Amino acid sequence: MNSGDEQEALERVLARVREKQSSYHRYNFSEAQNAVLRSFFDLAQEYDSMDDFYRVCVAVPRVILGLETRLYLLNERRDVLLLICDSDSGMFSPSQPARQGLSLSCHTYALDEAVLVPIQRKPQDHEDAGKRSLVDLVLGMLEVAGGAQMGRTERFFLRKYANRIGYNLHNRLIAQQNIRHLKFINNLVTDIEHNVITPNMYFRHLFNKLRKRLGEMEEVSGEFSRIRQEGAQVCDDDACGRIQQRLEEIYDELAASHREMQEHYNNYSLFLESLFRRDHFRKGHLVLRPRKCLVEKEIIAPQLEHFSARLAKKGIKVTNPTDMADEEIALRVDVGLLSQVYANLFSNAVKYTAAVQDHSGETVKHMAYGREYLAGYFGPNQDGIKFNVFTTGAHLSERERWLLYSDGFRGGAAGNQPGTGHGLAFVKQVVEIHGGVVGYEPTELGNNFYFILPRSIDES
Repeated sequence: MNSGDEQEALERVLARVREKQSSYHRYNFSEAQNAVLRSFFDLAQEYDSMDDFYRVCVAVPRVILGLETRLYLLNERRDVLLLICDSDSGMFSPSQPARQGLSLSCHTYALDEAVLVPIQRKPQDHEDAGKRSLVDLVLGMLEVAGGAQMGRTERFFLRKYANRIGYNLHNRLIAQQNIRHLKFINNLVTDIEHNVITPNMYFRHLFNKLRKRLGEMEEVSGEFSRIRQEGAQVCDDDACGRIQQRLEEIYDELAASHREMQEHYNNYSLFLESLFRRDHFRKGHLVLRPRKCLVEKEIIAPQLEHFSARLAKKGIKVTNPTDMADEEIALRVDVGLLSQVYANLFSNAVKYTAAVQDHSGETVKHMAYGREYLAGYFGPNQDGIKFNVFTTGAHLSERERWLLYSDGFRGGAAGNQPGTGHGLAFVKQVVEIHGGVVGYEPTELGNNFYFILPRSIDES
């Protein structure tokens, strides 16, 4: 900013100061009323918690002016007006619905013997005042007992006091929103690192396999060169047979590597799309893009295929349920995010599945998945569908069960296994934004990790 622009900006502020000075002379508030405004300003800076701020809002008029007040604010969905705090009882926990007849308004109005004053947020310079709705502008209402008999001057003062509540509350809400937004972005970065960047190191393994096959191709090429250098017009049957057989083997291995790389690429492209959505960063929370899908076919099967080689390498036998294949259920879910739920559960199965002895004394080491109907789980006529991932091994301790889905927690079985303890916390987050719940239960021979989704999410 150059000196001319700075001077212009300073003049605008100086002009506003003069306007305020003139306004205060014109208001001609009493000493007690001015004390209310000063006390509220000082105490609003002193207390950090929102609850204490709400208490200050109703306590200052009571102590200095002897007014009994109630603070009403809109809920988070901004569709219900709730009683938050009053000067007699303090905070209400839980908040109570506003009494009958009390409603949101841009204007001061009387109700029975009380007066209701709107608590408005700070207007933004870029906003078109004509396009703002009532719930966009008004945060709540301040009720003053006995205020219906107040004169115009006293009501004007209450309006100014309510404005100070509104502006301060608006700043606090924005600060809270920004803190939540930053926390979400930090968590999302962790999700990306855990679900995409770290597992994507598997590409290195695939590239090493490809490099090995290319080396073998080079060896075959060298054998052809040697035959030609020896002057042979054609190689003998044995040599040609060996070369042809090796070429066929290399081709099959290259084709398998190509399929594996393509599957790996498709999987992580899906993960990248679901985690790098612009709406996540703009809104400060995961934003679902649900569509109808067959969970077994479109989510579980691809993830199981993705982990099949690693499960087999650890000697883990997979038990596939017959009921899911015979009776598929179409659910509206976010395919990318729910795929990552199963990726995390299967990844944990690779790490932590342990061998146990069954009733016959045979050593078994396996993972199973399945599905159950839970009639009325979420309430009357609100059925749930429970998705299970079972692994053999020792049961979790009581402490581990309580902390299982906490971010950063790793159980005693983790040992030297690589990991951050973030996977199950991510699972919990994704399931809950789908309206579901997560859980754990010890079962015969091992542990069942499950999540339950409401059956209603299959509706269009």
